[in-house]
Amino acid sequence: MRHILTLAAAATLALPLAAQAATPDIQPGQWTFVSVTTVEGDVDVPERKDRERQCISEDDIESADFGFVEEQEGCELLNQDIRADGLDYRMTCTADGGQADIDGAMQFMGDTIKGDVMIDTQSPVGRMTMKTHIDGNYQGECQSD
Repeated sequence: MRHILTLAAAATLALPLAAQAATPDIQPGQWTFVSVTTVEGDVDVPERKDRERQCISEDDIESADFGFVEEQEGCELLNQDIRADGLDYRMTCTADGGQADIDGAMQFMGDTIKGDVMIDTQSPVGRMTMKTHIDGNYQGECQSD
């Protein structure tokens, strides 16, 4: 069960952006991403809130390999539509006898990013639907550590 949730959570953040048709409207610099995940299903799982900081350079945004998190092993990208103003994608992931079907939509608005990801998971412990809402906000220049 924990492995399926980990797989699904990783897939939630997987924003595959290879083979871009347009440069995303994302301000280069330091970003803060907040994601809130709720789970409906046979198993009671509490709401989860995550916060992540990430430096995104102009070279990152223009790169054909740009992505917030690398695509996970066991996942297959089924469809992707990348535009300057957003990204829609569908993928499927399998692991340990379970399967997760992922539908994601992101909006790029220069200094903000908003998105929703829905993951339908069928695992040995039953069916679950994970819904994640993501808010990203530009914070300024990247900080050197």
